Amino acid sequence: MLPASLLAGSLLLAGCASTHPATPQDPYESFNRSMYAFNDAADRWVMKPAAQGYHAITPGPFRTAVGNFFDNFKDVYSAANNLLQAEPEKALNDIMRVALNSTFGLFGLIDIATPAGLKNNKTSLGDTFAHWGWKSSNYLVLPFFGPSTVRDGLGLGVSLGINGPERLVYHNTNEAIAFYAVYGVNTRARYLDLDESLFTAALDPYSYIRDGYLQMRAKQLGQPNPTQTDEMNIDDLVSSPANASAPAAEAAPAANSSEHAEASAAAHAEASAAQ
Repeated sequence: MLPASLLAGSLLLAGCASTHPATPQDPYESFNRSMYAFNDAADRWVMKPAAQGYHAITPGPFRTAVGNFFDNFKDVYSAANNLLQAEPEKALNDIMRVALNSTFGLFGLIDIATPAGLKNNKTSLGDTFAHWGWKSSNYLVLPFFGPSTVRDGLGLGVSLGINGPERLVYHNTNEAIAFYAVYGVNTRARYLDLDESLFTAALDPYSYIRDGYLQMRAKQLGQPNPTQTDEMNIDDLVSSPANASAPAAEAAPAANSSEHAEASAAAHAEASAAQ
């Protein structure tokens, strides 16, 4: 329940923040930047060094197997959310993926389902909320979990608060910490190569990640790009240092922004497998 409590506290604190934003999708920018700085420090001093050490001592196939193991749990949540979204075919596909990978794939260590033709169409409770009408949502940076929205953060909190299939693996607090630590370090290790390119590509990494994440989520939900603007005021760009990062974020390809947003989210999301 601790991760769910952290998310609930973040939602409450963000709700008390200023609602006169320079960026319409980011009314809690002051809070979000503080949380981004906290997450960045935690990543720099804890997660990244751990991921570098883990990457150095473990072979690639082992890291892939660990990733597949956690991915198998995500398919369980995906099946449940596809049912909630009235998508029985997708839900059946997810159930078959879990059944095949959990048996012939040695408890999910080997991904047999994808080569067998079963689509990997992950979905979350945040997607379910969007499916039933909660289309747009304000940007929100969560402690440890990184980029999100109020809608997706609420969905993540609910998912973490229920007794999911991962409870079959751990049975007490210490085992849960170990479970999520392995997931977080293994996931962070996948994005080590993106760190340098992120900070060389963006004048303001915060806004770059924010815009990339919002673009990624809009694309996943079939919505228009919320960060796209039709007109650019050159005077504003020259006179406002805070807006200096906007051209960099807009000029970068959407796919590249999305990759960096995913990298940042994964680096700080030590328990996102529950979603």
